[in-house]
Amino acid sequence: MRAHRRGATLLIVGLINTQAIGAQSPAASVGKVTFEVTSIKPNNSLAGLSSMGFPPGGRFMATNISLRELIRLAYGMAPQLLPASQLLGGPNWIDSERFDVMAKAGDNALVASGGPSPQMMLMVRALIEDRFKLTVHVEDRELPIYALVMARKDGKLGQHLSRSQEDCSALRAARGGIAPSPGSPPPPPPPGVKPRCGSNGSPGRLTGSGTTISELSIGLSRAANRFVSDRTGLTGTFDYQLEWTPDQVPTLGLPVAASPGAPPPPPPAPVDGPSIFTAVQEQLGLRLESTRGLVNVIVIDRVERPTED
Repeated sequence: MRAHRRGATLLIVGLINTQAIGAQSPAASVGKVTFEVTSIKPNNSLAGLSSMGFPPGGRFMATNISLRELIRLAYGMAPQLLPASQLLGGPNWIDSERFDVMAKAGDNALVASGGPSPQMMLMVRALIEDRFKLTVHVEDRELPIYALVMARKDGKLGQHLSRSQEDCSALRAARGGIAPSPGSPPPPPPPGVKPRCGSNGSPGRLTGSGTTISELSIGLSRAANRFVSDRTGLTGTFDYQLEWTPDQVPTLGLPVAASPGAPPPPPPAPVDGPSIFTAVQEQLGLRLESTRGLVNVIVIDRVERPTED
């Protein structure tokens, strides 16, 4: 196990924000924040189950995970991973080889209620860049994408998509604080339970309250494994609930229920339900159209196997 005590100043950001992490470019890790203790070991068990999560106590743990999944987490929009189509390059071993990762932040690290804080996500990024000698760059590439458009010419919404009546301004302001305080909103509900003024998802489910259609498109990008561009023209905030049967249920969990009091695992994906394309049209009154467009992608320039500790 390797101890890191680098004296780097913590980058103080607000509580977890699903937009902020994904908006950062690789150059944004100036003034890196780092874990104090880390351990990375190869996992040769050939087990099928993989997990990543943030147990209490400022920890990050990953079991039987590929480096590509770690990179998708570090450069994604927490708690959602970067869509696989937006991470390009790298040798074959970053998919085939598996690792167990344990990292512990210092006592003063800020941990958001209900999920990893932005500085914790930057610590994961710094860990990968340091131990795997990872360097990347960002560029725009023309790729296959989905355009999210209205399904009906009259603009009628589906039964599971409606204008939100929730006044989210006070809750969003409270979530922008550094730490929970009296009057702050409760932690996000478990996957599958409709949140207030936010969104969550699990395989085969997306739910949201008081969120924009652009925020919905972020969840759809991960579910469809392709960038989704909001072209509905809908403004304002909405409540929605979407259920479908995934083509393949991932074995990756975030966060993992690693200790008493940790969030329960997400409910199983619906069985014998519609495809995500059918569900979006029938339940939301929207449609995913296949097209091409410029996509902000991360390209791996260099990566090395880590030294075991």
